[in-house]
Amino acid sequence: MSPRTRSGLSVALVLALSGMLFAVSAQLSQGEETRHAEDLSSVVANESDRVETLGDQAAALNAEVEELSAAVDVDVPSRSPDLREREGVVSGTWPVTGGGLSVALEDAPTSSLDIPGVAADDLVVHQQDLQHVINALWAGGAESMTLQGERVTSTSAFRCSGNILLLHGKVFSPPYVVEAIGDPDRLEAALDASSGVALYRQYVDWVGIGYDVARHDVIDMPAYAGTRDLQYADVPAGTDVFS
Repeated sequence: MSPRTRSGLSVALVLALSGMLFAVSAQLSQGEETRHAEDLSSVVANESDRVETLGDQAAALNAEVEELSAAVDVDVPSRSPDLREREGVVSGTWPVTGGGLSVALEDAPTSSLDIPGVAADDLVVHQQDLQHVINALWAGGAESMTLQGERVTSTSAFRCSGNILLLHGKVFSPPYVVEAIGDPDRLEAALDASSGVALYRQYVDWVGIGYDVARHDVIDMPAYAGTRDLQYADVPAGTDVFS
């Protein structure tokens, strides 16, 4: 083989190898630009500009926050002592003292069974009798109230079973005493205006059931000492309420 022929073959081999390298490079890059130093410099420059822009925005927002904070009173607002006291009176969480009146209800003597037409049920103070008295006192402007010495609150509930009273988990027997702090004239007027109380007072005259109203210059009422957790009915798991 002549030197000219060997030279031609060498050139052809180099060209073939170069073609293979370009093909491999194209496959590895998969049509994407290769990571040259010039591209990295461009990315760094762009990110630097973006960071500088974000920094300017953050500085502007911080300045706005400081301006708004300076305009707000630094003192945390608090309720006035007078407001807290009034809330405590209404909710029953504060002990109170004041003038008002008391209403005592008591079962009639068993001797009243000798009266013609009287049944044993007529001699007993019933739950609705207490409710009429308590509702009338609230309507008359009572500021606070107790039943059997227990502070009555918005969540208080009582039940009468026979001649016993259940209130705040305690059991009481008659006489049942309701005390109310407020204007005595308005409280008495509200009792007189109640149709339920008027019906009860008919039994006072008929069978001798107890009803006594007394005014007091000073009534001391304790704060409500029971639990304040609300309890409510719930549907048992698995109960179908839509069928």
